[in-house]
Amino acid sequence: MSKNIAPPAPNTEKWTEITLLPEWEEEYYLVYTAKKHGKWVMLKTLKPEFADKPEFQAMIEKEFDVRYNLSHPSIVMINDFEDVPGLGRCIITDDVYGDSLRKLINEGKVTPAIIDKLRHELVDAMEYIQTNHIVHHPIRPETIIFTENIGNLKLIDVGFDQLRHLEPADASEDIYNYGLVLNESLDNIDTKYPALRKIAQRCTDPDPKKRYNDVQDLHLALEHRSSNQLYILLIAFMATMIVILAWLNIRRPKSEAYTTPQQNIEQVMTDQASQDK
Repeated sequence: MSKNIAPPAPNTEKWTEITLLPEWEEEYYLVYTAKKHGKWVMLKTLKPEFADKPEFQAMIEKEFDVRYNLSHPSIVMINDFEDVPGLGRCIITDDVYGDSLRKLINEGKVTPAIIDKLRHELVDAMEYIQTNHIVHHPIRPETIIFTENIGNLKLIDVGFDQLRHLEPADASEDIYNYGLVLNESLDNIDTKYPALRKIAQRCTDPDPKKRYNDVQDLHLALEHRSSNQLYILLIAFMATMIVILAWLNIRRPKSEAYTTPQQNIEQVMTDQASQDK
C-alpha cells in the first residue's frame, strides 16, 4: 500500500536572504539586497549609530516621501517603507543589483556602451531631477549603477528634499559633476572621444558662467547641436513659408481675389443695369 506524502510546505517567511552590500554604503545608510516573499528587492536603512536619533529618522522618512513619486527609467524606483526584522525601518526599492561605475572604472571595464549611456540616459535622469526640483547629493561614479546582465543605467541616492524651484547654481553644480564623471570615464577607455572630452572640459570649467547654461544646452551639445542652430533653422523655416505664401498670392487669378461685401453689391447692381438696357 502506497503512503501518501504531503508536498513540502512553501516558504512563508516574508524576508529571506538579507545580505549587506558594503560597496553601496552611504554616509548615513547601509544598503542590503534581500527577498521579499521570494522577490528580490533592495533595502536602505539608517546605520546603527543614527537609527535611534529623531533627526535621522525624520531624514529617512522625508527621503521616502520625496522619492516615492519619482518615476524615471534611469532612477531606482522606491516601492515601500516598512520595518524589517533586525534592520529597523527601511526604504524598499526595486532590485537594481549590479556594478557601480566606480567599480567598472577601477576594474578597467568601461566600454563604449557605458559611455553612450552616460551621454543619454544619465543626462535624461539629471533633467528629470531638475524639472521636479529635487535636491540631491552630488552625482558620482558610486551612485551610478549598471544592472547585472542587462546593463541598464540606474541612478541611486537621488533626492532628499523637494523645492518649489532650484537655483541656477544647483543646475550648474549638476553639470560640473557630470563633467567630472564623464572625464574620469573617458580616462579609463581606449577609444578616443575628442568631442565628448571637449564637452566634459566645458562642464568642469572653474568659471560657472563658461559652463553650459542648463541641462537642455548640455543635451544639445551631446547631440552635436546648439540652441543657436535651432533658432536659425526656425527662422529659416518661417522665412521660407512667408516667401511661399507671397508667391501663391501673386499667382492667384484676379477672379479669386478677395472682395468686400460692398464690392459684391456694386458688381450685382452693375450686372443688373446691363441686363435692363
